[in-house]
Amino acid sequence: MRLQRPRSVRIIASFTSVFLFFHLLRSYKRPARLLPHRHVSPACPESPLLSDVLVVVRTGATEVLEKLPVHFSTVLTCVPDYIIYSDLEEDVEGRHIVDVLDRVDHSVRMNVPEFWLYNRLRASGREGLEYQTLFGSGPSGALDNPGWKLDKWKFLPMVSRALEHRPNAKWFVFIEPDTYMIWQNMLKYLSQFDASKPYYLGKYMYIGKVLFGHGGSGFMISNPAMKMVSKHWTENQDWFDEYTAKEWAGDMILGKAMENIGIHLASASPHVQIDSLSTVEWTVNKHDKPPWCYAPVTFHHMTEPDIRTLWQFEHDWLRHNDANAAPRLRDIFEGVVQPRLQSELADWDNQSRGSEYSDEALAKLSDADRAAITQTERDAQASFEQCRAACESKPLCIQLFYSQGRCFLSTELRLGHAVQPQCVEYSYAEGRCVRMRDAEALDAVLEKESFAKSGWIMSRILKVSEEMDSKCRGPRGNDWVVE
Repeated sequence: MRLQRPRSVRIIASFTSVFLFFHLLRSYKRPARLLPHRHVSPACPESPLLSDVLVVVRTGATEVLEKLPVHFSTVLTCVPDYIIYSDLEEDVEGRHIVDVLDRVDHSVRMNVPEFWLYNRLRASGREGLEYQTLFGSGPSGALDNPGWKLDKWKFLPMVSRALEHRPNAKWFVFIEPDTYMIWQNMLKYLSQFDASKPYYLGKYMYIGKVLFGHGGSGFMISNPAMKMVSKHWTENQDWFDEYTAKEWAGDMILGKAMENIGIHLASASPHVQIDSLSTVEWTVNKHDKPPWCYAPVTFHHMTEPDIRTLWQFEHDWLRHNDANAAPRLRDIFEGVVQPRLQSELADWDNQSRGSEYSDEALAKLSDADRAAITQTERDAQASFEQCRAACESKPLCIQLFYSQGRCFLSTELRLGHAVQPQCVEYSYAEGRCVRMRDAEALDAVLEKESFAKSGWIMSRILKVSEEMDSKCRGPRGNDWVVE
């Protein structure tokens, strides 16, 4: 016979068990969670140069809050040492921003018109800004941005301050907040050069007769060249103040200083890109150096979504490829761009800017040229479908863009970007909206057909890719270009 415990004993035993359980639970200490160090990540590249490179980010108060933070959770997490120079000393998401203009001669700050913004910032901080022009990375975006006008004064002080910050660094890499730096490729590229020699590397640009490295594409300077140009500037500041006041581009002023001391820009093309993922022409082949076959180190005019997309691509590449394999432009196309191409994509501008078919374009043609146009081409402006038919009728046409009775065809392969449906007036020259709808008008528009559509002739994409592959010298692409 089974003996039954008294009910009171069972209650006490149950209470004791519950008490012991919670006591043990509270006394149990979870192992400390190991948070990854900001500069140590399994997806970050390894290189002997890793601790010998200082990355310098040049920005300004009118753009820093919008453009810079994305880098703190992407590329800069893998960079052991970087510094950020601006026209306002402040902290952004816990990172200190250095005012690089605080040592500019007082008479310059008081008498040069571009410094009115800087003086306001010095007096009142960010609260002193009456407005912010956020797209000020160059003349194509914002010549009226006071921050961009002030920017030319930062270049030579920035070089001197960076050298002061890391006097023994072998390389200094200069970028902007809308520059995307492929860090693994940058380290491999710089390792091709002897850092004990004076090097100034970048994208060729000219203003007048002055050759210089384009700032937005990024430029790289070795330690000896940094020391030489910093010394030259320090000894000739009055001359450079007068020169800078007359000119408009700071990267050109740095190029002039380099020219003065006999250091000539070495082309970093096709590794540095002046375009973004949206605007780069993937099939271009200039000077028998098709970028398709080479490893890019930078892109310019990158938006936050583009930066995050390319960062994810980099992570995936490092996890699934040999550490010595540098992703080429064609790898980025196949991994990031090609999956986004479609035969029809609404509210998208793929930057097709070749042949135009519209009433306006037809009116500009001579009688002979107008007579040579086929009926399919004449009908191209009627609809997206007719625009596509016109593209398909031309053997070299690979993509098209249709909007409001205008059809554009192109033999160049580009991705492009989204078009806002609230756009009233779209600038085809600038590739952006210049006038927006109000909310009430937008509701009516959204009920109708898409404002703009793009398309690619998908059957021709593979053929073009194969043709570009045939231009490469090896199955993985071409080696580094070192002048």
